[in-house]
Amino acid sequence: MPQRPYVLLSAAVSADGYIDDATADRLVLSAPDDLDRVDEVRAGADAILVGAGTIRADNPRLLVRSAARRAARAAAGRPASPVRVTLTSRGGLDPAARFFTAEAGTAVEAASLGEAGEAAGAGGAGERIVYAAGPVAQRVREQLSGTSAAVVDLGAAGLDAILADLGGRGVEQLLVEGGAGVLTGFLAGGLADELQLMVAPFFVGGGVRMTRPGAYPHGPGNPMKLADVGRLGDAVLLRYLLSGRRPG
Repeated sequence: MPQRPYVLLSAAVSADGYIDDATADRLVLSAPDDLDRVDEVRAGADAILVGAGTIRADNPRLLVRSAARRAARAAAGRPASPVRVTLTSRGGLDPAARFFTAEAGTAVEAASLGEAGEAAGAGGAGERIVYAAGPVAQRVREQLSGTSAAVVDLGAAGLDAILADLGGRGVEQLLVEGGAGVLTGFLAGGLADELQLMVAPFFVGGGVRMTRPGAYPHGPGNPMKLADVGRLGDAVLLRYLLSGRRPG
């Protein structure tokens, strides 16, 4: 069985722990130098995962922005940007979202957990993968008809099954960028290997916190290991190790 990918969580929070405020506008937490750092992290990943809520709220492209980094990936025989991955329990994904339309293909694929084939290669025909809970998988497949997304019926399985499936598709390093529910799932489930946390130099005072209430393996009795601290202007970058594993 393929080893599960190395899971790197990347998040930016305010000084009081929020990833978004209570307004309808998107909260910008990262300065340009941090955005460039995140782009470098993306360039090192095989796949990027965000929750469906992040696609609805932020409409991200999830592409490597730097032309030089895209060229370096291509020179190494890799796709210009990592495979894009999302998961949904209720569907409602817009096929016009940039997750699907940036470099969009034409045909939607049906797939199941562990299914090999053209969609299985990282960066191949399945460069967008949507994991859908069993009851809504067929509806999601119909909603995304005409996109290049591989819709995978997750059944009742969880994040560990997604990691196993991605490992089988050749993904060695997975970058997880949110949102709160997804970050909570990986952290509470003990499925994260590394956390890169950028702390912005201001307070928000309310909104969406980085994680939700739950039982976390890295509590006061088992703290994370601080591997590095970096300064980005007046912001700070904290790099924590959670599992002892190393990137492939």
